[in-house]
Amino acid sequence: MATAESATTTQETDQKVNLPTLTAMVVGSMVGSGVFLLPRRFGTETGVFGALIAWAIAGTGMLMLAFVFQRLAVRKPSLDAGIFAYAKAGFGDYVGFNSAFGFWASACAGNTSYWVLIMATISALFPALGDGTTVLAVVLSSIGLWLFFWMISRGVQQAAIINRIATIAKVVPILVFIVLALVLFNGGYFSDNFWGGNGIEVGSLWTQVKGTMLITVFVFLGIEGASMYSRFAKRREDVGRATVLGFLGVLGVFALVTLVSYGAMPQGELAAIDQPSMASVLKSLVGEWGSVFIRIGVILSVLGAYLAWTLMAAEVLFVPARSNDMPKFLARENKSGAPVPALLFATGLVQILLILIIFVDDGLDFMLDLTAALALLPYLFAAAYLLKLTFTGETYREPGADGGARRKDLVIAAIAVVYTGFLVWAAGLDKLLLSCILYALGTILYVIARRERNLPVFRRAEAVLFVALIAGAIGGIIYLATDSEDIFEHPDHERHSYYVNDPADHHHPDGLKGTS
Repeated sequence: MATAESATTTQETDQKVNLPTLTAMVVGSMVGSGVFLLPRRFGTETGVFGALIAWAIAGTGMLMLAFVFQRLAVRKPSLDAGIFAYAKAGFGDYVGFNSAFGFWASACAGNTSYWVLIMATISALFPALGDGTTVLAVVLSSIGLWLFFWMISRGVQQAAIINRIATIAKVVPILVFIVLALVLFNGGYFSDNFWGGNGIEVGSLWTQVKGTMLITVFVFLGIEGASMYSRFAKRREDVGRATVLGFLGVLGVFALVTLVSYGAMPQGELAAIDQPSMASVLKSLVGEWGSVFIRIGVILSVLGAYLAWTLMAAEVLFVPARSNDMPKFLARENKSGAPVPALLFATGLVQILLILIIFVDDGLDFMLDLTAALALLPYLFAAAYLLKLTFTGETYREPGADGGARRKDLVIAAIAVVYTGFLVWAAGLDKLLLSCILYALGTILYVIARRERNLPVFRRAEAVLFVALIAGAIGGIIYLATDSEDIFEHPDHERHSYYVNDPADHHHPDGLKGTS
């Protein structure tokens, strides 16, 4: 999951930057904690060939999304209140609200996964923490959660030192991992893992590729940050170049981390290792020090990312509240300038999700997928807004406007819409219904905000959307109540998602929870 580290640092100066610096900023905004989880997530789902196809699809789709945000930043510079502003401008207040709420809920789910990952990482020293979802792990995570709330509420808005440490902590271990994995690469393992199913049951190639889609979304979260850097460029044309170069660099790193892991062990073993799986893979190659090295980097990186995304989650409620799109009380600040009500809401949702993961088998993977699924709606509407602009011709009718640019943007937006729409389907029914429950509950805030402004709550089309969300939420509650075993303990799931292994299961000798 990406962080706001680079944006935080660069906003401290008004100096213009060149292409290499701009590219580094793009890279820093996209590389987050998810890269440490890739080996097992891909090993559980697919072999080498499926991974290559998955990264090709994700690379194309996410690059188009990067272009969407870059184009919108240039054509609609006044819409700088966040990603939800595009949905509101294109499709109305209620859609804009849901876009903001979905992005906020996604950030909170991502922050929940951070705590699970931290506890899973230090479980090597304290086995009682298990996979990060034990009662003890949740209690310790909750303590850390509220300590961060207390610290941020006292005005810790700038975290430059923590962010710099986190940046180094995440980049150095990744590069060391790739180099060592290449040096110690086993061609026999790689060949045996090529088509998938080496020691683990996998479905068809399509099923394998589909199963990787949400984790590819998770690791690229924050890609919309690339559009933020246009005002820092010495030359406007460098923005597009930096976006492409930075994105391709990050894609290369993610793909390399995934592919070299197939040369470290059979796929069946790769699917059974503990998270953070990068640490487990390096341990198998160089010994215990490799695991310790990666785990230290993970903890420092995740703590920095958590701080950045906690501030972002509060901001996603705070900014719309200032424009009256959220209830007014969420725009309040304390004497230290911290948006305490918005911060309290974000912290409260993370606490609820932390309690939920006690009952969810393989809570880390569940939260990763939920994070990605909730982020899809804001991405989909942003892409749809650019597509709408190309159809209406708005911003393309100025004197001297380039007709070729309009056609190019039409293709970019169309591919991005198809890609994000495919991801919504690939997310699965359980994530879709759970998202409906959250959106339906979030509508309470929308109703309060509309009443404060003495405005009608819904227009006709918005009322239809609300009814659809309520229907989905009811379906989600029924689904959770009647088919909870399929979601929380799923022994026969074709993708090995959220199941509990039998102690004798060859996927994990200790009978630990399954993988997604």
